[in-house]
Amino acid sequence: MAVLVHTGFSQYWDTDDYFKGNHPFLTRDAAGFLADQEPSLVGIDSYNIDSTADGARPVHTILLKAKIYIIEHMTGLENLPDTGFDFFAVPQKIRGLGSFPVRAFAIVSK
Repeated sequence: MAVLVHTGFSQYWDTDDYFKGNHPFLTRDAAGFLADQEPSLVGIDSYNIDSTADGARPVHTILLKAKIYIIEHMTGLENLPDTGFDFFAVPQKIRGLGSFPVRAFAIVSK
């Protein structure tokens, strides 16, 4: 199971406003709840799943400790139905990095 968090923030993708000011993020409590649900990954349409205000990374820490992958910078989530699709995040073959791009896409069931 994948959890995709659609906040609407991707409307700023590829604009000067994308990295300015506040961005949507998950809380420590939300990360704990998600970890208890055991999804295979959590994606968000923001540039960071954590707040960048203080440098703490509780959401990354909780999810990655639970072996839950994180996908950030997602766009197009508004085009997906609430259910009835298969989601894929295909990584490129890269070693030695802590962060890397994926090809993320969904196939919507008819």
